[in-house]
Amino acid sequence: MLRIASSRNRPGRLFGRQELALVAITMIWGTTFLIIRIAMRHSGPLFFVGLRFSAAGLFTLLVFPNALRHMTRRDVAAGALIGVTLFLGYGLQTYGLQTITSSASAFITALYVPLVPLFQWLLLRRPPKLSGLIGIACAFTGLILLAGPGAGGTRLGRGELATVGAAVAAAAEIVLISRYAGRVNLRQVTVVQLLVAGLLALCAMPATGEGVPRFSWIWLAAALGLGAASALIQLTMNWAQETVPPMRATVIYTGEPVWAGVLGRLAGDRLPPLALGGAALIVLGVLVSELRLPGRRAAGSTPSDDEPATGAAPAPAAEFATTEPTA
Repeated sequence: MLRIASSRNRPGRLFGRQELALVAITMIWGTTFLIIRIAMRHSGPLFFVGLRFSAAGLFTLLVFPNALRHMTRRDVAAGALIGVTLFLGYGLQTYGLQTITSSASAFITALYVPLVPLFQWLLLRRPPKLSGLIGIACAFTGLILLAGPGAGGTRLGRGELATVGAAVAAAAEIVLISRYAGRVNLRQVTVVQLLVAGLLALCAMPATGEGVPRFSWIWLAAALGLGAASALIQLTMNWAQETVPPMRATVIYTGEPVWAGVLGRLAGDRLPPLALGGAALIVLGVLVSELRLPGRRAAGSTPSDDEPATGAAPAPAAEFATTEPTA
């Protein structure tokens, strides 16, 4: 999933190694949808999510062995709350990938970006700007086209609905991170949220009747590999987004569902023309929701590329920039 973060202005090169690093991790994100779909043939969604995020938390502790020292109650509370949204987002997305293609999952998941302004309005009392409302309209029109019309209306099955729920959880996660930004230690919150998400998924298995799957090198390699990738992505985003302006980062991250769609196509996914049009509208909605439309500015002020984009929140402290995207 895409993540937006504040950054410092960097004069000079238009496309440097920081941008190249973000392109690389966006391509990695795009591959995760297909990897999870393959893993779901050998594992249940909660077991896989639990193993993946427990591994990610442990990998992050290996990189930052002192991350849990001097932790405050606020750090624990923020990490636990964000971890709940992380668990819901990835749990629902992984469940959805049991029945829908990796390409469809990637584009539906991208809905979380235009949803962020709505959540900021509901939870933080920040009304969305015009660009945010246009982005929401484009994205949800795209969702209807991507789902495809059925005999009795729009064909939204369990997989699609679960993935929409994952996008809602991801949007809530970003808003929560925005709320806690500057008040908590992001490194500590990252470790807590990853471990909480993993433990919640494992603890939820008995309640849903999901059991431990038969051993398979496929689910083991996928879970551990994605866990390590989450830690790597986190480190890369924290480094790159110190200098890459948020709008530029957003444009780069919009490539995530596109990369997933390309890879899904190579793997055999075949979206009909109407669904491809819907996918394009979702990507357009993501971009439009982050635009700053011309408006009245204070005297003497000038637009700056490193102003936070409309509806953008400091990226998460976990996988998602200060954490990572959903997949």
